[in-house]
Amino acid sequence: MALRQAHRRARVADASIDEPSAELWGPEFAEVAQRLLSSAVLCFARNGFHATTTRDLTAGVGLSPGALYVHFSTKEDVLFAITRVGHERALAGLGDDTGELDPAEQLAELVRRFVAWHARHHTVARICQYELSGLEPGHFEQVQHLRQQINQVFRGAVARGVHAGVFDVPDVHRTARVIISLGVDLVRWYRLDGPDSPEALADEYAALALRMVLARPGG
Repeated sequence: MALRQAHRRARVADASIDEPSAELWGPEFAEVAQRLLSSAVLCFARNGFHATTTRDLTAGVGLSPGALYVHFSTKEDVLFAITRVGHERALAGLGDDTGELDPAEQLAELVRRFVAWHARHHTVARICQYELSGLEPGHFEQVQHLRQQINQVFRGAVARGVHAGVFDVPDVHRTARVIISLGVDLVRWYRLDGPDSPEALADEYAALALRMVLARPGG
Protein backbone atom coordinates (compact mmCIF):
# COMPACT_ATOMS: atom_id res chain seq x y z
CA MET A 1 0.00 0.00 0.00
CA ALA A 2 2.71 2.49 1.00
CA LEU A 3 4.67 1.68 -2.17
CA ARG A 4 1.62 2.24 -4.38
CA GLN A 5 0.96 5.57 -2.67
CA ALA A 6 4.56 6.61 -3.23
CA HIS A 7 4.31 5.76 -6.93
CA ARG A 8 1.05 7.68 -7.17
CA ARG A 9 2.63 10.75 -5.59
CA ALA A 10 5.56 10.47 -7.99
CA ARG A 11 3.21 10.35 -10.99
CA VAL A 12 1.30 13.39 -9.75
CA ALA A 13 4.55 15.28 -9.24
CA ASP A 14 5.82 14.34 -12.72
CA ALA A 15 2.53 15.46 -14.28
CA SER A 16 3.23 19.02 -13.15
CA ILE A 17 6.65 19.09 -14.87
CA ASP A 18 6.82 20.48 -18.40
CA GLU A 19 9.84 20.91 -20.60
CA PRO A 20 10.65 24.61 -21.09
CA SER A 21 10.26 26.06 -24.56
CA ALA A 22 13.46 26.75 -26.47
CA GLU A 23 12.64 30.45 -26.90
CA LEU A 24 12.91 30.93 -23.14
CA TRP A 25 16.71 30.71 -23.34
CA GLY A 26 17.20 33.09 -26.24
CA PRO A 27 20.16 33.56 -28.60
CA GLU A 28 22.59 33.94 -25.68
CA PHE A 29 22.91 30.14 -25.66
CA ALA A 30 23.84 27.86 -28.53
CA GLU A 31 21.38 25.16 -29.55
CA VAL A 32 23.14 22.38 -27.64
CA ALA A 33 23.43 24.59 -24.55
CA GLN A 34 19.69 25.29 -24.76
CA ARG A 35 18.99 21.56 -24.87
CA LEU A 36 21.23 21.01 -21.85
CA LEU A 37 19.42 23.76 -19.94
CA SER A 38 16.04 22.23 -20.73
CA SER A 39 17.30 18.82 -19.65
CA ALA A 40 18.63 20.33 -16.44
CA VAL A 41 15.27 21.93 -15.67
CA LEU A 42 13.56 18.55 -15.90
CA CYS A 43 16.24 16.81 -13.83
CA PHE A 44 16.33 19.48 -11.12
CA ALA A 45 12.53 19.57 -10.94
CA ARG A 46 12.30 15.79 -10.52
CA ASN A 47 15.34 15.07 -8.35
CA GLY A 48 16.60 18.38 -6.98
CA PHE A 49 19.89 20.07 -7.85
CA HIS A 50 22.09 18.18 -5.40
CA ALA A 51 20.80 14.72 -6.35
CA THR A 52 21.23 15.36 -10.09
CA THR A 53 24.50 14.30 -11.73
CA THR A 54 26.16 15.66 -14.84
CA ARG A 55 25.46 12.26 -16.40
CA ASP A 56 21.74 12.83 -15.77
CA LEU A 57 21.88 16.22 -17.49
CA THR A 58 23.67 15.04 -20.60
CA ALA A 59 21.83 11.72 -20.90
CA GLY A 60 18.62 13.70 -21.33
CA VAL A 61 19.93 15.02 -24.66
CA GLY A 62 21.89 11.94 -25.71
CA LEU A 63 25.37 13.28 -24.93
CA SER A 64 28.28 12.01 -22.85
CA PRO A 65 28.94 13.65 -19.43
CA GLY A 66 32.01 15.47 -20.75
CA ALA A 67 29.89 17.36 -23.29
CA LEU A 68 28.48 19.54 -20.51
CA TYR A 69 31.82 21.26 -19.99
CA VAL A 70 31.97 22.47 -23.55
CA HIS A 71 29.12 24.85 -22.68
CA PHE A 72 29.15 25.23 -18.88
CA SER A 73 31.99 25.25 -16.37
CA THR A 74 30.14 23.29 -13.68
CA LYS A 75 26.75 21.88 -12.80
CA GLU A 76 26.28 24.95 -10.58
CA ASP A 77 26.89 27.15 -13.62
CA VAL A 78 23.93 25.43 -15.28
CA LEU A 79 21.75 26.15 -12.26
CA PHE A 80 22.86 29.78 -12.28
CA ALA A 81 21.98 30.13 -15.97
CA ILE A 82 18.50 28.74 -15.32
CA THR A 83 17.78 30.90 -12.28
CA ARG A 84 19.27 34.04 -13.80
CA VAL A 85 17.37 33.72 -17.07
CA GLY A 86 14.16 32.77 -15.28
CA HIS A 87 14.27 35.83 -13.05
CA GLU A 88 15.27 38.08 -15.95
CA ARG A 89 12.33 36.87 -18.02
CA ALA A 90 9.89 37.23 -15.11
CA LEU A 91 11.10 40.80 -14.51
CA ALA A 92 10.94 41.70 -18.21
CA GLY A 93 7.43 40.22 -18.34
CA LEU A 94 6.20 42.89 -15.93
CA GLY A 95 7.00 45.51 -18.57
CA ASP A 96 7.45 49.23 -18.15
CA ASP A 97 4.19 50.39 -19.70
CA THR A 98 1.76 50.29 -16.75
CA GLY A 99 2.60 53.66 -15.21
CA GLU A 100 -0.16 55.46 -17.09
CA LEU A 101 -2.87 53.20 -15.68
CA ASP A 102 -4.75 54.14 -12.54
CA PRO A 103 -3.30 52.46 -9.41
CA ALA A 104 -5.83 49.63 -9.22
CA GLU A 105 -5.55 48.85 -12.94
CA GLN A 106 -1.76 48.99 -12.73
CA LEU A 107 -1.52 46.54 -9.84
CA ALA A 108 -4.05 44.19 -11.44
CA GLU A 109 -2.12 44.19 -14.72
CA LEU A 110 1.19 43.52 -12.96
CA VAL A 111 -0.34 40.60 -11.09
CA ARG A 112 -1.82 39.22 -14.32
CA ARG A 113 1.52 39.33 -16.08
CA PHE A 114 3.43 37.88 -13.13
CA VAL A 115 0.98 35.04 -12.55
CA ALA A 116 0.62 34.20 -16.23
CA TRP A 117 4.40 34.04 -16.68
CA HIS A 118 4.83 31.75 -13.68
CA ALA A 119 2.00 29.51 -14.87
CA ARG A 120 3.36 29.21 -18.42
CA HIS A 121 6.90 28.57 -17.17
CA HIS A 122 6.06 26.89 -13.89
CA THR A 123 8.77 24.24 -14.06
CA VAL A 124 11.57 26.77 -14.63
CA ALA A 125 10.02 29.03 -12.02
CA ARG A 126 10.01 26.14 -9.54
CA ILE A 127 13.78 25.81 -9.98
CA CYS A 128 14.13 29.57 -9.55
CA GLN A 129 12.32 29.46 -6.22
CA TYR A 130 13.39 26.20 -4.63
CA GLU A 131 16.95 25.46 -5.78
CA LEU A 132 18.66 28.74 -4.91
CA SER A 133 20.60 27.07 -2.09
CA GLY A 134 22.70 25.36 -4.75
CA LEU A 135 24.13 28.65 -6.01
CA GLU A 136 27.57 29.91 -5.11
CA PRO A 137 27.50 33.19 -3.10
CA GLY A 138 28.42 35.42 -6.05
CA HIS A 139 25.77 33.89 -8.27
CA PHE A 140 23.18 34.00 -5.50
CA GLU A 141 23.86 37.71 -5.06
CA GLN A 142 23.18 38.36 -8.75
CA VAL A 143 19.90 36.46 -8.63
CA GLN A 144 18.95 38.17 -5.39
CA HIS A 145 19.41 41.54 -7.10
CA LEU A 146 16.89 40.50 -9.76
CA ARG A 147 14.46 39.38 -7.06
CA GLN A 148 14.81 42.77 -5.37
CA GLN A 149 13.97 44.51 -8.64
CA ILE A 150 10.77 42.47 -8.91
CA ASN A 151 9.93 43.38 -5.33
CA GLN A 152 10.51 47.05 -6.11
CA VAL A 153 8.03 46.95 -8.99
CA PHE A 154 5.26 45.64 -6.75
CA ARG A 155 6.18 47.84 -3.79
CA GLY A 156 6.05 50.86 -6.07
CA ALA A 157 2.62 49.91 -7.39
CA VAL A 158 1.20 49.33 -3.90
CA ALA A 159 2.76 52.53 -2.55
CA ARG A 160 1.32 54.50 -5.47
CA GLY A 161 -2.16 53.23 -4.66
CA VAL A 162 -1.76 54.08 -0.98
CA HIS A 163 -0.53 57.59 -1.81
CA ALA A 164 -3.56 58.10 -4.09
CA GLY A 165 -5.92 56.99 -1.35
CA VAL A 166 -7.09 54.02 -3.41
CA PHE A 167 -5.40 51.30 -1.36
CA ASP A 168 -5.64 50.79 2.38
CA VAL A 169 -2.90 48.48 3.66
CA PRO A 170 -1.05 48.50 6.99
CA ASP A 171 2.39 47.84 5.48
CA VAL A 172 3.41 48.37 1.85
CA HIS A 173 6.40 46.03 1.98
CA ARG A 174 4.53 43.12 3.52
CA THR A 175 1.59 43.58 1.19
CA ALA A 176 3.88 43.50 -1.84
CA ARG A 177 5.50 40.30 -0.58
CA VAL A 178 2.09 38.66 -0.12
CA ILE A 179 1.05 39.61 -3.65
CA ILE A 180 4.30 38.27 -5.11
CA SER A 181 3.82 35.07 -3.14
CA LEU A 182 0.52 34.48 -4.94
CA GLY A 183 2.33 34.18 -8.25
CA VAL A 184 5.28 32.26 -6.87
CA ASP A 185 3.34 29.66 -4.89
CA LEU A 186 1.43 28.33 -7.90
CA VAL A 187 4.61 26.81 -9.34
CA ARG A 188 4.33 24.02 -6.75
CA TRP A 189 1.09 22.65 -8.12
CA TYR A 190 0.15 24.25 -11.46
CA ARG A 191 -0.30 22.05 -14.53
CA LEU A 192 -0.73 23.33 -18.07
CA ASP A 193 -3.17 20.49 -18.75
CA GLY A 194 -5.23 21.38 -15.66
CA PRO A 195 -8.59 23.17 -15.56
CA ASP A 196 -7.20 26.74 -15.47
CA SER A 197 -5.34 28.40 -18.30
CA PRO A 198 -2.52 30.82 -17.36
CA GLU A 199 -4.77 33.69 -18.45
CA ALA A 200 -7.76 32.55 -16.39
CA LEU A 201 -5.60 32.05 -13.32
CA ALA A 202 -4.00 35.46 -13.86
CA ASP A 203 -7.41 37.17 -13.91
CA GLU A 204 -8.49 35.39 -10.74
CA TYR A 205 -5.31 36.26 -8.88
CA ALA A 206 -5.51 39.89 -10.01
CA ALA A 207 -9.01 40.11 -8.53
CA LEU A 208 -7.78 38.53 -5.30
CA ALA A 209 -4.93 41.05 -5.06
CA LEU A 210 -7.30 43.98 -5.51
CA ARG A 211 -9.61 42.67 -2.81
CA MET A 212 -6.63 42.65 -0.46
CA VAL A 213 -5.63 46.26 -1.04
CA LEU A 214 -8.64 48.34 -2.09
CA ALA A 215 -9.90 50.83 0.47
CA ARG A 216 -13.42 50.05 1.70
CA PRO A 217 -16.06 52.81 1.63
CA GLY A 218 -16.35 54.23 5.12
CA GLY A 219 -13.16 52.34 6.18
